[in-house]
Amino acid sequence: MVLAVVVGAGAGGGSVVFRWCIETFTRLFSGHADYAASPGSGNPYVPWLGPYFVLLVPVLGGLLYGPLVHRFAKEARGHGVPEVMLAVAQRGGRISPKVAVVKTLASALTIGSGGSVGREGPIVQIGSALGSTLGRVTKVTEGRMKLLVACGAAGGIAATFNAPLAGVFFAMELITGTFSTEAFGATVLASVTASVIGRAAFGDVAFLSLPDFHVDHLVQYGLFALLGIVAAVIGVGFARFLYAVEDACDWLWRGPEWLRPAVGGLLLGLVLLALPEMYGVGYPVLEKATGGGYAIGFLLVLLAGKMLATSLTIGIGGSGGVFAPSLFIGAMLGAAYGIGAHDLLPGTAGAVGAYALVGMGAVFAGAARAPITAVVILFELTGAYSIILPLMLAIVLATATSRLLSHETVYTLKLRRRGIDLDGPAPGARIGSQQVGTVMEPLPSPLPSSASLPDAAHLLSLSGHGALPVVDEAGAYVGVVTAQAVAEALAEQPQAAPARVGQLAEPPAAVVADQPLAQALHSLLSAAGTGVPVLDRAHGEPVGWLSHQSALRAVQAHAATA
Repeated sequence: MVLAVVVGAGAGGGSVVFRWCIETFTRLFSGHADYAASPGSGNPYVPWLGPYFVLLVPVLGGLLYGPLVHRFAKEARGHGVPEVMLAVAQRGGRISPKVAVVKTLASALTIGSGGSVGREGPIVQIGSALGSTLGRVTKVTEGRMKLLVACGAAGGIAATFNAPLAGVFFAMELITGTFSTEAFGATVLASVTASVIGRAAFGDVAFLSLPDFHVDHLVQYGLFALLGIVAAVIGVGFARFLYAVEDACDWLWRGPEWLRPAVGGLLLGLVLLALPEMYGVGYPVLEKATGGGYAIGFLLVLLAGKMLATSLTIGIGGSGGVFAPSLFIGAMLGAAYGIGAHDLLPGTAGAVGAYALVGMGAVFAGAARAPITAVVILFELTGAYSIILPLMLAIVLATATSRLLSHETVYTLKLRRRGIDLDGPAPGARIGSQQVGTVMEPLPSPLPSSASLPDAAHLLSLSGHGALPVVDEAGAYVGVVTAQAVAEALAEQPQAAPARVGQLAEPPAAVVADQPLAQALHSLLSAAGTGVPVLDRAHGEPVGWLSHQSALRAVQAHAATA
């Protein structure tokens, strides 16, 4: 608890420094507090250049952060969240402490010099690096180290966006991938501490200032549902386009990596000259779109422009997040959709801003596939509770549609392209690469579904297993019954307790013989008993048994052959 508070305080302080650096560099490079609020204007420091100064500032910024990242922390390049996910999944939560400093400067320089990226990825990596460093200094266990990394991520999100709940769910849904009482308590402490510091520095204000939206007609729910499906397509498309542009930049560039951001900055400058609204994060443009300040044609131009500018910024080696760009893209999509719906159904569609708000959450959910985070963060960032029902509907549909369209998310796709599977074994691990069929045990004698509970208890006590497979009268596999389930049933009142084993049998998560052991371990660890049946992929019938002991024997076999 104490360490969580300390990490939260560090993440809160880091977010204050990070935002100050962004504002300082933005004013230094553009002469404005936020150039996106007055796009197309000149730089007061060099008025003779007029709006053409945007051709030069990405180059100057690249000359500064390119060598910095290349020399001191290459992992600070890009949007940051995948690196934190990898550190938690396969590296015991270990993140180099220098990442916090390099990421702060590199991302602030990228955004300040016109890079069209967000600040959530950098602050997650900064806070996580602080948590990892504190964990190493205090010599905590690996499990606690991972939790401190999650605390740093939660605190960074909470302080930067004034969204303490969103910070908690972001950390648990995307960073650790698990929900537990301990994780929730620790991340809440870190998030609250960081939020207090953030509010003291930035004030207790919502991310967007919007009027209350209301759903006045049931037809609107159908419109919001359709928007969620369309947003999923855009979210998945954004992720694919992002890495396609990065591939193109990798293919084209043949010079030293430290010079790549500066040379690529020329292309980014051309985009900014044509569409100055892409400068930096772009919150003023987003807010104007949600207020209905743009025509439908220009909204679509802004949507495409943001996808290009963000992808180009990341592709040339810039440092920044993709969360804010996904919100921006969603707002443009939602506003354009809302205008179109209003033109078709003028008395039914409702306010355009409501569609922009829902589009923000739906595109993020489609790209990142984090529905809980999307719902909570949009509610906290806007304070608009009146739109929560259509927001939830669209986000769930966007998440489901995204899962149908793509196995990967905007975060995991980056790792997958590098040959890294978060669910697979870490490189060089002594366990995980084997197939389940090579390490499984013989299948224990199954219980008939008609067996009484006392008989099942007797057989379980003799089997040496905490669970046994169950078959029906025809010998077909129906599931697994655990000793715990039988004991709990026997402890109930006779009139309330099940009479037969078949009433307690439940199929666990499927484990198949040709599956990598690393993936099967997730199912084994979440199983209620001490083992799970191994199924034949073709027929779904059990052919063996995977237990913790058989998994450990794989370690011994690996050591004997090494």
